[in-house]
Amino acid sequence: MEEFFQYLFVKHQEARDMPSNVRIWEWARDVFRLLFPERNSKKLITVDALKANFKILENELCDLLLTSKDCSNCDHTHIVTNFFASLPSLYETMMTDAQAMWEGDPAAQSIQEVIRTYPGFLAICIYRMAHQLWLENLPLIPRILTEYAHERTGIDIHPGATIGKYLHIDHGTGLVIGETCIIGDHVKLYQGVTLGALSVDKILAGKQRHPTIEDHVIIYAGATILGGETRIGHHSVIGGNVWLTSSVEPYTTVYHQPITKFIDSKPIL
Repeated sequence: MEEFFQYLFVKHQEARDMPSNVRIWEWARDVFRLLFPERNSKKLITVDALKANFKILENELCDLLLTSKDCSNCDHTHIVTNFFASLPSLYETMMTDAQAMWEGDPAAQSIQEVIRTYPGFLAICIYRMAHQLWLENLPLIPRILTEYAHERTGIDIHPGATIGKYLHIDHGTGLVIGETCIIGDHVKLYQGVTLGALSVDKILAGKQRHPTIEDHVIIYAGATILGGETRIGHHSVIGGNVWLTSSVEPYTTVYHQPITKFIDSKPIL
């Protein structure tokens, strides 16, 4: 046991100066709250105050990159500059997501309601920030961000996935989007959808393992679509509980048809 405690102590010493996952999440949460004051209890009354808060978060990201040792050979100043320069474009894309959720959900009364309350909106916004950092070849911080969003919303989006504009996540609980998944514009995903890989063999790392979903596709609850060669053509509809491992042409409707069994002449579905 003494050797075990000594081993753990060394690990604690190595991790002592590294930022916690909570601190990294809080940084992203604060960026999100500055972008969307509907989520922010702190009210800023001048443009200079807004700029000052963003500057604090720039410095915080630089410190997180240095202390997390996420990338020892990266130009941290360049990464921070690029990330904050990308915020206007990220914000515009996030607003298309909010628009899609408002227009696609009869229960939504306003875009403000979507921003303030919808877990799908939080999950896609955190993904978009994480993806921007993922493009800078950071392996750790983007994963921490999307896993915290996963924990809070039940929506699991890998930061390496490529997702277009106007993504509508309806409910979202149990939704899984894999690392190499490619999703086009105006796609609607319901709860329990899995966009996954056919195999989890380690030799496939870095290869296209997850499906491509083209523009204007709707995938209903519980559907599972697997494989890097699987492509769902544009304007297709994939019904609930469908299992797909092969491509479908554009404008295709695929639905699950349960087998009917008869017991005493009564159908049992």
